[in-house]
Order: sequence, then C-alpha cells, then structure tokens
Amino acid sequence: MERISAACAMEWSIDLEKGLRSKAVGGSVEAILRTGQRLEQWNREPEPTLPVYKMFGLVPGEDRLFANAILLRLADTFRLGDLNVRHSVVKVFLSLRSRNKKKHNGGRNYGILSKQRVHNQSHLLSRVKIVFDSGDVESRALALVLFGCWADFAKDSAQIRYIIFSTLVSSDVVEVRAALYAAACFCELSDDFAYVVLEMLVNMVSSSQIALGVRLAGVRVFAKMGCSSSLAHRAYKVGLKLLVDSSEEDFLVVMLITLSKLASMFRFLISEQVDLLCSFVSRETTLRVKTMAIRCLHFIFTRSVCHFPLSAHTLKTFFSMLDDPELPSDLQFQALRIFYKIVVCCLADDRDILELDKLLTVIENASKSSIKVKQLLAIRVLVVISGMLKERIRIESDGADSTLLLSQIMPFVIDQLTSLVKPVLDLCLSHSEVEKECNGLFSLFLLLVEEHPELGVIVLDKIHLFMEYLVNMPDRGTSASKASLSVNELVDFKGKTSRFIMSKLAIYVYRFVVSCLEHLKETKSITTQVADKVKLLAEHVHRCSLFDCLTHMMYSLLLYSCIAGHFVVNKNEETDNSDENLVVTLDDRLIECEILALEFAEKILAGRDYWDAYKAGKYAAHQGAWFTASFIFEQLMTKVQSDSCLCWLKSLAQFSHSEKEIQLLLLPKQGSSLVDWLKTKKVSSIHFKDNLVEISLDADLPKWYEKLIETYSSLYSSLETLENVVKPGQAFCFQRWFLALRVKVLGALVDIVKLLGTVPFNQDTITKNELVKKSILVEYPQLFQQISRVSFQAKRLAHEFDLMVTSFIGMDRKCLKIISALALNCSILAFTAGFSLYFPEMPMYENVTTCSLEGLKRFSHPALVQDLIGRLWRIDHETSASLWMLSKAIGRPKSCCHFQPGNQIWNSGCGVEDILKVCRYAVTKVVALKNGANKGHNGEDVSQRVNDGCQLLLDVVTKWMHIPFRTPTYFFQVRHCVGSELFASSADTRSPDGISILLGFHLSLNLCLQLKNVPPDLTIQLTKLYCILYCKASFTAPKPVEESKQRMQSSYQSWEIDDMIDLNKDLFEHLREDGKTADTKGRRLNNGDDGVKAFVCFEPNERGQGFSTCLLDVSSFPAGSYEIKWHSCCVDDQGSYWSLLPLNAAPVFTLHAPVTTK
Repeated sequence: MERISAACAMEWSIDLEKGLRSKAVGGSVEAILRTGQRLEQWNREPEPTLPVYKMFGLVPGEDRLFANAILLRLADTFRLGDLNVRHSVVKVFLSLRSRNKKKHNGGRNYGILSKQRVHNQSHLLSRVKIVFDSGDVESRALALVLFGCWADFAKDSAQIRYIIFSTLVSSDVVEVRAALYAAACFCELSDDFAYVVLEMLVNMVSSSQIALGVRLAGVRVFAKMGCSSSLAHRAYKVGLKLLVDSSEEDFLVVMLITLSKLASMFRFLISEQVDLLCSFVSRETTLRVKTMAIRCLHFIFTRSVCHFPLSAHTLKTFFSMLDDPELPSDLQFQALRIFYKIVVCCLADDRDILELDKLLTVIENASKSSIKVKQLLAIRVLVVISGMLKERIRIESDGADSTLLLSQIMPFVIDQLTSLVKPVLDLCLSHSEVEKECNGLFSLFLLLVEEHPELGVIVLDKIHLFMEYLVNMPDRGTSASKASLSVNELVDFKGKTSRFIMSKLAIYVYRFVVSCLEHLKETKSITTQVADKVKLLAEHVHRCSLFDCLTHMMYSLLLYSCIAGHFVVNKNEETDNSDENLVVTLDDRLIECEILALEFAEKILAGRDYWDAYKAGKYAAHQGAWFTASFIFEQLMTKVQSDSCLCWLKSLAQFSHSEKEIQLLLLPKQGSSLVDWLKTKKVSSIHFKDNLVEISLDADLPKWYEKLIETYSSLYSSLETLENVVKPGQAFCFQRWFLALRVKVLGALVDIVKLLGTVPFNQDTITKNELVKKSILVEYPQLFQQISRVSFQAKRLAHEFDLMVTSFIGMDRKCLKIISALALNCSILAFTAGFSLYFPEMPMYENVTTCSLEGLKRFSHPALVQDLIGRLWRIDHETSASLWMLSKAIGRPKSCCHFQPGNQIWNSGCGVEDILKVCRYAVTKVVALKNGANKGHNGEDVSQRVNDGCQLLLDVVTKWMHIPFRTPTYFFQVRHCVGSELFASSADTRSPDGISILLGFHLSLNLCLQLKNVPPDLTIQLTKLYCILYCKASFTAPKPVEESKQRMQSSYQSWEIDDMIDLNKDLFEHLREDGKTADTKGRRLNNGDDGVKAFVCFEPNERGQGFSTCLLDVSSFPAGSYEIKWHSCCVDDQGSYWSLLPLNAAPVFTLHAPVTTK
C-alpha cells in the first residue's frame, strides 16, 4: 500500500529542516524546491478521513501540524534568507497557486493553502510583512506576490489590504506590478475589495503620466473581476468605456483580450462581447487589432458557442471575413474554424438561420485556397454539414434546400479529395509533410464513409484510383530533372527513398480500408461491389515491386477477411444454382488469397525479416487466416534464442495450429489445397494426413468427436505453455484468460458432439424400432440433464466474456466488439442447447430433476431467453420480439437483469452479422419446435420431439462452427493489466497478528483500494471506485492467519473466475439500482444464503487510492479464520463501468472466544 502525503508529513518536515541547515552551496534552495514538489503532490490529495488515519497509524490532525510547520519554516526562510532563497520560496507558492487555479474555478485555494487548512495564518503573514516593511524594492515586491498567493486567508487582514492599496499608487514600477498581481488575486475572492480596486484602476489606466506597461498590467486585472455577476457587469461596462475612449493599439489589443476572458465566464456578457469583436473585424482598423479580435472570437466560440443566440449580423460578419481578399490567409483560416463551430452548433440545435446556398458558395471558395490546412478544414465542414442535414431530411420531408445542398456537396467533396491526394508524392514535400497530408486526407475519407455509408463503394473506388496512380507513378517519373534516375534511386531532399514513402502510403491506405470496411459492416453496407473494389486494390499492390513483402501480405489478408465474411454467409444458407456458383467462386478466391499470403510470408522469412514476419503472423491471426499464422509462428520458433520468446511463439504456434485444424474440418477443399502447398515447401513441423475427406457432422459424429478432442488438446497445450513461462498474475494476463476461454468454449462443443453421438438420427429406425423409442424415453432425463449442464456452462462462458470486456481498461473499440461478439456466440449456443430438449408439456418431463444437479441451482430456461434478449434488443429487433414472445410462453426469470455495462458495444460490426444469421435460424427453429411440442403428448410424439430437438441442435452447431474466429489485436499487446489491490485492517484494534475479533461481534474494517498498473497515457479519467465484500461461514481460510498475511503482501496468483462473475454481477446491479451509493453495513442475505455482503464506495486520489470503512455482520459465525471474497470496479468520466481484476489475495480475519483469566 503506497503511503499518502499525510503519512509522509513528518519525514518531509525533517528533511526540509536538514536541507535548510545544509552548508552545501545551493543546498537550501534545492531543499525548498524539493519541498515545493512534495507540497504540490500533497495539494492534489483530499484531506484524510478517520479511516485513512487509522490505515496508516496516524493521529488525527497530525498531518496538519506538520503541514503548518513546513509552511512556517518556509516563511521563516523567506524572512531570513537572501534574495535567491526568497525567489525560490515565492516560486514554490506561485506553483501551488497555479495548480489550484487549474483545478478549481476562480482560482480559489481549496488545497493545502486554503483558509480552513492553514491554522497559523497570522504568523505566516507577520513574517512576510517584516520583509515588506524592512526589505529593498525587490524583496517588497516578492512579499506582495506571496500575499497574493495566500489570498484565501490574507484577504481578511486589514493590514495586508492597506499594504496593497497603498502600493498601487507607489512610484516604483516593480512594486506596482507586484501589487497589481496581489490585487488581482484578492479580487477573485472578495467583492468589496474588488470594487475599490476597480475605481483605482480607472484612474490608473486613464492616466497618461503612468508608464504603458503598468497601465496594461492594470487592464489585465479587469479579467479577475469575476467574484460575482454584479461585479463582472460593472467591470465589463467600465472596461468597455475605456476601450471606446482609447485609440492606442496596445491598449485596444490587451483590453479586447481582457474583456473576452471576463465575458466568457458569464453568459449574459457573451453576446455583447461577440458583437463588439465583430465590429472591430468589420471596421477600418489596424491588422493587429483585427487579428486579436478574430482570435478572441475563436476563444469565446470554443468555450461558449451554444450558450447564446447568434444574430444575423454575426453570421454576415463571418461570411465577409471568409470572402475578404485583404484578410491574411491565416486569419481566414481562424475565421473558418470559428464558422465551423457555429455551423455545427446551429445544425445540432436545428436553428434555421443559415443561408444554405451562400454557405455552400463560401465553403467552396475556401476549399480552393492555396493553404492545405484551410482546404482540408473546408472539406471537413462540408462533410459534417452534409451528414447533419441528412439526418434532418429523415425528420423533415420538406427539406428541399437541404436535399439540393447534399446533391451538390457529394461530388464536390469527392473531386476535391481526389485532387488533393494526387500530388502528395511530389518530391518537394518532406516525409513528415507527406504523412501529415495523408493522415488528414484519409481521416476525411473515413468521415465521409461514417456520415454516408452508401458512398462506401465510391470512396473505395477513389482509393483504388489513388493506389493505381501510386503504383504507376515510378513509370511516369516524378520530374524532368530526375528522369535519368532509377526507381530505387529516387530520393527526396530529406534523404528518404520513394520506396519508403510509398510503403508508408500503402500502410495508410490499408488502415483506412480496414476502418472503412469495419464501418460498412456495422451499417450492413458490405456488398459484392465492395469486395470487388478491395480485390482490385489488392491486385494493384501486388503488381508493384516497390512495396515490401509485408505490405503485399497485408493486402492479401485484407482481401481474405472481406471474402471470408461473404463465404460464410453464403455457405450457411440454402441457395439456388447461381448462388452455389457464387459460393464456389468465393471458395476459390479464399484459397487463392491465403496461398498468396503464405507465399509472401515465405519471402519475408527467407529475407530474415523476422520482426516483419511476426507482424505478419499477428495480422493473419487477427483476420482468421490460421494456416498462414501457424506457418509463420512455427517457423519463427526456430529463430529465437530467449526462452520466454520461444515459449510465447510456441504458444502462438499451438494456438494457430488448433484453429487451423478446425478450419480443416469445416473447409476440407480449402484445407487440402493449403496442405498441398505446405507439403511442396517441405514444412516439417506441420503433420497432416495424406488424404483429407469432407466429414459431414450429422453423418459421422464419432469421427468429429475424435477430431475435436485432438484440437482441444492442442489448444490446451498452448495455454499450458504460456502458463509455464510466466509467474501467474504478472504478465500475459489477457492472453491466458483468452486462451482459457477458448479452451472452455471448445470443451463445451466437444461435450455437445459427444452427447449427440449417443442419439440415433435415422428417421426410419426411430419409426420402426420400438426398442429405440423406449431407449430414447428412458435416456431422456439423463440426456436432458447433461445438455442442460452444457447450456449452463455456455451461459457462464458468455458472462465470462462480458467480464473480460470490462476488465481491460484502454482496450480499443474493435477488440471490445470482437469479445462482445464471442459472448453473443456463447449465449446462442447456451440458448439452443437449453431449448433443444426442453418439453415441459410432456409427461416424461416430470422425471427430470435439474435442481438436483450440482452447480445448476441457478439454471433456468427463462434466464437463457432473457440473456439473449439483453444482447440482441439493440441490434436485432425482430429476433428480440420473437424471443420476447417465447419468454411470455415459458415465464419470466426471477431477475430480469442482464449484465450490460455502459461500455458494451452495440452494433453489428466485427463479425456480428454472421452470428446474427445463425441466431435468427436458431430462434426460428426453437420457436417452431416449441409450437410443435404443444400439439401432441403421446409416446410417438415424444421420441420424435427428442429426435427433432437433437437434429435442431446439430444443425445450429454446424452453422455455429462456420462463424469465423478472429483474435483481437489486444491479444498481442503483452502488458500488465490494470487491476486493484485491497488492503484491510480492523477499525477497532491494530494487531500485528492480523484482523481478529471476538465471537458474536460485528467486524468493522478500514479499507484501502489501490489501483495498479494504470498507464500514464490513459485517455479516460476514473472518477469513482466501488468494491463488494462477501463472506460466509463456509469461506474458511485455507491457511493460518500468519501465512495468509504473507500471502496478502505477495502478488495475487490467480482468481476464482466463478466468484468474480457473480460478485461483478452483484456489484453492477447494485450500482444500477441504488444510484452508485455505498452500503457499508454488510447485510445478511435473505435468499437462503448464510453469507453477508457489503458495498463500499471510494473517492480515488491522484495515486489511484481510495479509503473507506465497512461493517460485516459475522456475529453468527463460529470460531475460526475466514476469507472475505471481494471484487472491485470503477466508473470513468463517461459513465462507463470497468471491472478491476484483483491483484492480491482476499483479506483474512479470525474469530476467537474471549480469553478468561482465573
């Protein structure tokens, strides 16, 4: 547990004293600055509460005592030290104040310098006042600055106020500037003081006898008059009058900035300030004043664009700015940025003040600017406007102007983007300029696809034309002066080769096409035309020798992923002859793409580009090209020397090999062709049978079972290899969990195939053979129980995938979608298995006793339906409606909550569409089976229904297995996961032997929840931490308290996943139902469970620590040692829920009988 600043206060105080007494040169200054850094850290932390004091063994108020001692020591040092020491002290407090101004509105010192936390205020002020009374001019100025830094408590001192007022009329410029700083600090906090200063400022800035620098410093104080709205209004009017009466350029510029800052804090002043700034833009004035007015407008609109009404005059001013030929191009760009914000705000609020025709003309002119950034911004404005107007058209059918504008915007944007793309390879551009240019262009392309998915084919066609231009460019040559150079000799003036630049451009195109295809999948806009465009794009790349092998392979895999989705969609559906021809064509294309990828992989390995080969293997695994991935990782195993790298590559090779074996089962034609290719290359590490024959799943279940067992063993070996190379809990956390889940999913599939292998599927055999009928009736209860167990396991796997989605903070959205899709996959399997033999209307169902099954006490068919509805209702309304009708027929679950955290991905990207097709088929067949079961109850119907149910399950499993399996890119990011550690101590006593209480008493705990492994570049802000604690009499500690205490100090070795799923679900339900409030008094459960639970809320500090207390009712527990199981979560600033993996062991407490003395 990391110590907070309050726990270090005594140590810091002693260290400061030692440093100030040091005889070393500069030792005092170094000690002061080091203390300043510590005070800044302390300033960011909240005040300790009583539980915090107890956790660190502190006396309440001890930290304040040492904090005030440090402040007094710094004040004494300022009083007694030389000028360098005084400067260092002032630097410390200026830094503290600036930090507080960023953290708190109005610059109020709510930190360590707040009035409530500084007790010896008069002593601090008196020490500094001595310096002001007796020091030189510079020392007096430094003292005034300190008074300003301490404004929160110094403002109440009449002596200090008098000092500031009197110094404002001093003849010394340095003193006056320092007094103005102190006065500005006081004005932010005190109304009455500010009114006096305002009157003094009017005389100061109006006087021609005062130096211009002092007058401008006085003008800047107007921006600090924000203590109240009445004061702000008065200061604004006074400043406005001074502005109108002055003609000095310097004065006008500074006053415009000051009034803009003041107006931005109060909504009622913004409109008037915007009109004022627009008048300076439109009137005849100097370029410097006009420039500052535009910049002030950008400042205001950036902060407050939607908080005030926009007038027609304002828009007219901006139109004139964009068309003004005398206005410098950089100012036109600034005006365009402001105009962009205005347009977006107006369209979002549905304000009809825009002249659409004039708007289009202005933006068209801006897009023809010679400045690249202005061109790009103008096109972005067009794209965003078109998307927002498109949404308005859906709502309003009479949007004639909007429709006209859209029809004009689309071709214009496409043409402009094409004209901007072509010259990016001009050798007069540096490599960095090319990168910047391309990033801007491709982001606009992607924005266009996001706003208008129907234009996906057109955009891909333009990208294809750009790639064609890129490929053919070396043949044309780039300029006459370089006509004599060969392709490989073409270099730009930065020394970068054309080969390098073209490869970078090809990668940018690749990334764009990947994002584009993903978005088209989400909007269900993938068509054969899109696949053809991607194919043409890949062919252009393959024809160019300038691209490296990795680039060629990436485009082969891109085409593979695009075709694979179409192949699966058509493979699983009943098709006519023309569709069958399409399936054959897609099959051939799929084989061709992967063989091409294998050939490029072989070239990469032959060139000994092992890092590129590893990246190629990652791309292949992500796209589901498992033959290629397996080939690469198996070859790389022989090239590494590190044991850890060898184990990692070996695990990847085993993982890829197992997935490749599944592909061989599902796609024997594709597999045989790829196997033949590998045999020609004499790849010795891969072993295949000589002849691959397509095995029908419903025709030969035992052979399928054997094959799946072999695949299961290979996959399990991959997990074992990875677990043996690292210390548990230290690394490969995501990778081990993901592989373990894949092993469990494959295990569930093996169990289903094994069970189905015991059921006869021959219709004639069932109809004619009475023994078979009787056998089915006799075995039905056991078969139902076994299939229910598999269904329950699959549902738990879905929840485990849900837990994984929320357990890795910082995972990109694409990876979250892939894992969410896997959760949906498991939910479909659970639903189908659970309902395949569910016939409660039949008399034989009475022999089924699922409740007697171990681990199936919570299994229910309504819960299966509810779970699937929870995953589908936002992405497939029709199927959700069918499931809802089914839930009405069979009854509702006791709890209608499906675990759906706020950061769950709800769309049909990342292969979800393939899963939805299987889901629709499964739901339709289950509903039909249910309706058929309601029509008859005789023995013949029973045996037939069982057979139909097993056939249904077999059909769904067959289609389910054809869904492509893709690895998220996060799988290859080897890093420590963000987690938490829980530290607990008894709130009543502190014992070196751990937590111990008497029998019959409640357990009162002080808790500290510590975040671990939080990356410094985390984009989200974690605002709240929550924890659930759960204990029951059966949770006896496996070891004595002493050993458990040592175990808590070590890293957490593993987590019990079932407990995590249940506790995480309870924690999420508590936050959703109880409004994120804590329930620190552990309440006993009234559902037959003898356990007790408590929910605790924590406010995290900058270190990620939170402190709280809780009370557990363990009064009925017998004597002994018990574990408290726990799980934690956090909520970010966007309201998303994130689960935190526990990284240390569960707290252990001991109940003992009171010691009696004779």
